[in-house]
Amino acid sequence: MKKTILLLFFAHQLLNVYSQKGNLPCSKPEYRQFDFWIGEWEVFSPKGNKAGDSKISLILDSCVILEEWTSAGMQQGLIYSGKSFNSYNSATRQWQQTWTDNTGNTTEYLRGEAGNGKIVYYADKVTGPQGKLFMRRLSFTKLSENKVRQLGERSDDEGKTWTVEYDLEYRRKK
Repeated sequence: MKKTILLLFFAHQLLNVYSQKGNLPCSKPEYRQFDFWIGEWEVFSPKGNKAGDSKISLILDSCVILEEWTSAGMQQGLIYSGKSFNSYNSATRQWQQTWTDNTGNTTEYLRGEAGNGKIVYYADKVTGPQGKLFMRRLSFTKLSENKVRQLGERSDDEGKTWTVEYDLEYRRKK
C-alpha cells in the first residue's frame, strides 16, 4: 500500500512539473517557429478573390498545429475542405506536414525548414494522376502580424525548376 501511495505521489509531482509553462515537451523555441500562423483567417487569391477560411489551432499540448480549411465556393461539386497536421520532429530536426482532404488526397511533407518568420516544406515523391512522380514545395511567410503568404509549387524535374500551383494570402479575422 505504501509503495502505491508513493508511486502516485511521484506521478503527481511529475505531472505538476510538466504542466508548468515552459516545461511541456514541445515548449522549446524550435517548436514555436510556426506559431505566427495560429489564428482564424480569411484567405484570398492574388486577384483579391476570397478562396476560403482557415482556422489554425495548437493541439496535443502545443505539439501539433492543426489547420482546418474550407473553400469559399464549390469545387468539383462540393465545398472543398481539408486538414493539415504540422509538427516539429526533434529526431530529424525538421518540420513535417500531413495534408488530407475531402477528395481523398493526402500529401506528406516530410522535410521542413523554419526560421525568421518563414517555413518551407518539401514533399519529395508525389504521385500524379497518371502515376508520374513530382515534387511539391510549400512555403509560409509571415508578412505581418495579420497577414501570411502561402505559396504552393511543384517541380517535374527533381527541384531544378518550380511552377506555382497556388499563391494565397491569409488575412487574420478581426
